[in-house]
Amino acid sequence: MSTDAGVTGSPGLALPVLDDALATRLQARLDRVEEELAGHVVSRAPFVTEAASHLLAAGGKRVRPLLVLLAAECGDNPDSDEVVTAACVVELTHLASLYHDDVMDEALLRRGADSANARWDNHVAILTGDFLFSKSSELTAELGAAAVRIQAETFTALVEGQILETLKPGPDQDPLRHYLDVVAGKTGSLIATSARYGAIFGGASADVQRALTSYGEIVGSAFQLSDDILDVASESDESGKTPGTDLKEGVPTLPVLMARASTDPADARLLELLDADLTDDALLDETLTLLRAHPAMDQARAYVIDQARRAKELLTALPEGSVRDALEAFADVIAVRSA
Repeated sequence: MSTDAGVTGSPGLALPVLDDALATRLQARLDRVEEELAGHVVSRAPFVTEAASHLLAAGGKRVRPLLVLLAAECGDNPDSDEVVTAACVVELTHLASLYHDDVMDEALLRRGADSANARWDNHVAILTGDFLFSKSSELTAELGAAAVRIQAETFTALVEGQILETLKPGPDQDPLRHYLDVVAGKTGSLIATSARYGAIFGGASADVQRALTSYGEIVGSAFQLSDDILDVASESDESGKTPGTDLKEGVPTLPVLMARASTDPADARLLELLDADLTDDALLDETLTLLRAHPAMDQARAYVIDQARRAKELLTALPEGSVRDALEAFADVIAVRSA
């Protein structure tokens, strides 16, 4: 499938599904997932229910459960109850991680609403995240021992990624490799599990399961890395956040780390700014101007485009058709976002 910035597919779905019949099936199943999620966050204590429902009610793209549903279409049982349960598992896990992320980042907003830590406090946010992790674990147990093992491995990768993000790379470590490991753990691992669960519980072959797991890990990481590029490249807040947000907060990102590797004397001013306090708007604007013109931007784009290409190559294990087209289109979107 050719790369096309205008290809978005069904307007109601976060993934680019171009086949109307497939989009209708996925939307109906996603509606069921949404209904079940609302029930899974209910606690015996009304306050816990309120806190656990807070981010769920704020919306979200539901990329992970949708990927479960789409991957399940590669098998003979895409509408099984286990597929819906697996979709709920990955979204509850994702939601739980957001509560913890907001505490660590001291975030005030999430999905346009007050973060849980801002609305209540850090203790409530952390314990609510724990509650959601436990609910996802309860559901995983319904899927059997193999799913429990996969969930445990995914949770380990998530936590390791979060811990690595708080640690600076050692003197003998490559900062870029360190960052890519963070992204693979925090983002790639759960998206990989989403595709894997869908393939497993939809009844896909072992070859397809392996291909979709690897595909999910690559596109999951690449999607985050394309966000890194947009944080610098976008001229407005159309991408969903103000340009330079990561720079201002001192968050290491793909283009910044690639620029930091420069030994060109002409980059002295940029490197100085990257170590400065960029909460000053004038300094932030200067940094954005210099970084946008730096070769690191094209280097970062080339890396993401190559990752998207690698992900699409894995899909040759799938039969041709609308499901494979949708998965290829998702990789194309990632490439386009970074171009």
